[in-house]
Amino acid sequence: KTFWWVVKEKSTENYKGVPYITTFLSTSLWTFYGIMNPDGLLVVTVNGAGAIFQLIYVILFLVYAPKDKKVKTAKLVAILDVGFLGAVIAVTLLAFHGTMRLTFVGIICAGLTIGMYASPLSVMRTVIKTKSVEYMPFLLSFFLFLNAGVWSAYALLVKDIYIGVPNSIGFILGSAQLILYLMYNNKKSAEAIEEEEEEEGGGGSAHLVKGGIEMH
Repeated sequence: KTFWWVVKEKSTENYKGVPYITTFLSTSLWTFYGIMNPDGLLVVTVNGAGAIFQLIYVILFLVYAPKDKKVKTAKLVAILDVGFLGAVIAVTLLAFHGTMRLTFVGIICAGLTIGMYASPLSVMRTVIKTKSVEYMPFLLSFFLFLNAGVWSAYALLVKDIYIGVPNSIGFILGSAQLILYLMYNNKKSAEAIEEEEEEEGGGGSAHLVKGGIEMH
């Protein structure tokens, strides 16, 4: 729903592009990790598809974000999704051999995945402060939770520490986001409450309340 709204309104408003930029980087690197791993077919297919979807989301931000945010987003994409990703692939193929390639990429993937799961922490702080989930889409939180849970279970089965550790952390953070959503889902945004109070104080006959966008 978030991205249909962005396309419809031709604006990203206060939505943050960082989670999608880091997720694109993470899924791209996990795809590369799967290619390095002889048993990594599932990792390649799932993360390859995820990388395609995240790329679409990033492009939407680059198209519809305000000019200042667009420049910042473009710089971040150039640094992380082009420069850093390309550097990791080049160093892996040129400087390492055999199992060391898998170890090198695995460590980087694990670290970045933890960063990906931690990136919505600023949004979580906003939710707690405003008591509104206006800018924390439910589906994003739910799929982060689901994704981390599934990969944690998979890591236990195949005994892959590089997949298991970051996704266990992600599962905990995803659970926290869903708890916040349940706590504040039905609460109005601070802006809407303030407008209502102002209108009631004015005593006007018309009560026009500009409601916040609900994310379900």
